[in-house]
Amino acid sequence: TFVEEIAGAAAASGREVEVWAQAAPHIVEKPWQFNLRRLPLTGSHDLTCQLKLARAIIAGRRHLRHATVYLAEPGPMLTWMWLQHCHAFRPKHLLLTFHGSEILKFHRNPFMRPLARRLIKHAERISTLTEYTRNLLISRFPVANGKTILTPGALRTNFHDTSTAPIKPTDRLVILTVGRLHPRKGQLQTLAALAALPVEERTGIEYWVVGPAPHNHYHDELRQRAGAAEIPVKFLGDLPDDQLGATYDQADIFALTSIAYGSSIEGFGLVYLEASAHGLPVIAHAIGGVSEAVVDGETGLLVSPDQPGALTQAFSRLIADAELRHRLGTAGREWARRNSWSRSAALLFGPVNADSAP
Repeated sequence: TFVEEIAGAAAASGREVEVWAQAAPHIVEKPWQFNLRRLPLTGSHDLTCQLKLARAIIAGRRHLRHATVYLAEPGPMLTWMWLQHCHAFRPKHLLLTFHGSEILKFHRNPFMRPLARRLIKHAERISTLTEYTRNLLISRFPVANGKTILTPGALRTNFHDTSTAPIKPTDRLVILTVGRLHPRKGQLQTLAALAALPVEERTGIEYWVVGPAPHNHYHDELRQRAGAAEIPVKFLGDLPDDQLGATYDQADIFALTSIAYGSSIEGFGLVYLEASAHGLPVIAHAIGGVSEAVVDGETGLLVSPDQPGALTQAFSRLIADAELRHRLGTAGREWARRNSWSRSAALLFGPVNADSAP
């Protein structure tokens, strides 16, 4: 989403933009605002993908040498790290965006650390979505200081409000989580907090889980725990945007209780903005850059990730207080619209001029 929106905003401002992306044989391509080149790789960021991307970079090196190259994912960054020692692969302008977890991964690996430092040194401009991520980057790689800016995330450009209230399929309050089924996303923590509610509150709720399941063992554990939680739990899978919007509108509370998981952290979370834009009060863990996406006490409730009892209390508070849900949701609608992709793209790429290269 981030790459698509940044690229679209850059193209809309008059820049010539080409996005290199992984293969997607089962996706029907939509009209893109930019040129899209599909590469024969899966996008897994593993060594095979890096080698295939390196071949594409080597083949296009004469063009890239006069272009602005923008790297916004750890896989392409890793590939460029190995090629950067050769001056033939130095683009006219190099821009980077860091989201959070890759900073820790690069820094903790003694072989990657000097390569990442060199990549950052060669970059003309670096962006992060939050102050938290910017501070994390500068603390691990001080060479980034002085060239790192904020490019806040915003709502999808095709986001729209539902004009009429949806018909809810249940008379229970619906707690909704949207995010890939991964230990870092904290679905297990949300489920445990809901299962710990008093029985009179559990009987009045449902828990809906939306997102792809790349980790089968985690998906299996979630389903097993859901079966013993004594509340209805629905796994809705990975929904397209139009169905996802309707699902937001049928929910009453949004919850995404991310946790620290190895070197993986929540740098921001565009999904929090989407939930707020649909008027949902948010419950989340105060971790990483989440506090820059959710304002505690104004658009949602933030809880320390090491206090499961407090998480249950936050759910209990919102379940019991319809007025509070309404107040937080109403404030969230305005909060979610404070940023724009066009402004972030302008900050990242600078002014458009006649001799600017793609």
